[in-house]
Amino acid sequence: MPVIAAIGTAVPPHTIAQTEVRDFARTLFGDAFRDIDRLLTVFASAQIEKRHLAAPIEWYTQDHSFADKNRLYIEQGVTLATTAIHNCLDQAGLQPEDIDHLVFVSSTGLATPSLDAHLFNALGLSPNLKRTPIWGLGCAGGAAGLARGFDLALAHPDSKVVVCALELCSLTFLRADRSKSNLIATSLFADGCAAMLVLGTEAAKRHPSLVAGAPRVLASRSTIWPETLDVMGWELQEAGLKVIFSKDIPSIVESKIRPQIETFLQESGLDRADMKRFIAHPGGMKVLQAYQEALDLPDDLLRHSRDVLRTHGNMSSCTVLFALARELQDAHQAGEHGLLLALGPGFSCEQVLLRW
Repeated sequence: MPVIAAIGTAVPPHTIAQTEVRDFARTLFGDAFRDIDRLLTVFASAQIEKRHLAAPIEWYTQDHSFADKNRLYIEQGVTLATTAIHNCLDQAGLQPEDIDHLVFVSSTGLATPSLDAHLFNALGLSPNLKRTPIWGLGCAGGAAGLARGFDLALAHPDSKVVVCALELCSLTFLRADRSKSNLIATSLFADGCAAMLVLGTEAAKRHPSLVAGAPRVLASRSTIWPETLDVMGWELQEAGLKVIFSKDIPSIVESKIRPQIETFLQESGLDRADMKRFIAHPGGMKVLQAYQEALDLPDDLLRHSRDVLRTHGNMSSCTVLFALARELQDAHQAGEHGLLLALGPGFSCEQVLLRW
């Protein structure tokens, strides 16, 4: 089965404390809500300490056109993705030209040619590189990207597939949007990039040192629920991407996610108790609590997701890969199973089954 051999990450240079973002939000949203101090408690309850942003905080106090924000998305995105991919390949002792297929995931900016073509030039990738850009999956994109990388490596056992998830969520911020959804998004979202190397079975045999102790990808499952288009996503406006963020997300997790997970695991002859590792996209602390309650998870199983949320915030698609990168640093017993899980626009769920 395909193997996850390495993960590299990168964040932009501007680090900001959660308290500073809270003060920024008080200034911006204060006139819109009489109970602003009560609403600002979401910044503490998010349990985020710091985040990384594509621009200094002063940049967000001004209005910017969609075109200007998108230019910064391309510029910063190529830099971050180049760094993340180099960090990934350096761990594996591989060169950019060794990559056979690049899956590029993002939802926070637009580019044609897509950013994977920009990365071809920046990294010196093979001119025969296969490229699969994926746009619009939001927070589910990292898990979906891994699932598609698994599909490609399974179909082409000799291949070395890199899955790169890049999100610059802060560049979608609309200063004129005084909605509660934008306030919640301001308390959570951040910027980052993760790149993951997935080796097909035959490619893995040629790199035994890379795959010793690495997890195999056994299966994946995608689910989309009907009539849930308004739960999460973007609304394209003249000024850019306006966030859609339903307050019902934690309750949806509690009511819908357990049956999906149980069905997926049963297809592989497993159940929830067999999952010794649980790598969940940390959409927010309430979402993680909903996972824990719905699945009867012990605190320890979500520690990496909580830690990434605390130190990086919600970076949309790449966040779950940051949590997976931490998971790969832990010691594992041979035969242990793990589940990687993320939710996103649609409203949808992506699951990937792992075995060490």
